Amino acid sequence: MKITIIAAGKKMPAWVYQCCDDYYQRLPAQYQVATHEIALEQRGKSQSTDVTRTRETQRLLQQVPANDYIIALSENGDTVSTGQFAGRLDAWREQSKNITFVIGGPDGLDFSASVNGLARWPHWRCSLSALTFPHPLVRVILAEQLYRAWSVVAGHPYHRA
Repeated sequence: MKITIIAAGKKMPAWVYQCCDDYYQRLPAQYQVATHEIALEQRGKSQSTDVTRTRETQRLLQQVPANDYIIALSENGDTVSTGQFAGRLDAWREQSKNITFVIGGPDGLDFSASVNGLARWPHWRCSLSALTFPHPLVRVILAEQLYRAWSVVAGHPYHRA
C-alpha cells in the first residue's frame, strides 16, 4: 500500500522530519510512505485569502497520484477514534487502494478547486482533533496515527488502549 502525504509548506524544523521519519521507518515494508511539499502561496497586498487558498490547493492537487483515494485533513472533517481510523486504513489496504493525505496551508483548502479531472475531491475529509494544531505538528500527528493504526490492526503492543 502506498501512502502519499502532500503538504503545503517547506522548510519545516528538523524535528518534524526526524519524528515523521521515525514513525514511517517503524511501519512494515507493505506500507510505503512518500511525502511531497509545495511552497506556500505568496499573497500580495491585493490578493484575497480565497485566491491564495485556491492556488495553493490546485498546486497540491497536481501532486496527487492518479487513482489514489484522497483524504483531506480539515478542521471541519470527520473526527474518528483510533479504532475507526485503523479500520479505514486496514480496509484501504485490503482493497489495494493507494491513499493520499492532503494538508493545506494556514488558510486551509479550497474544496471547490479542480485540477487533473479531480472535480470531486476529497473522498474523505478527516479531522485529527477538535483542537487546532500548527502545521508542523499536524505532520507528526498524522505520522504517529498511521503507525498507531497499523499497530491496532496488527495487534502490536504500541497501542495499549
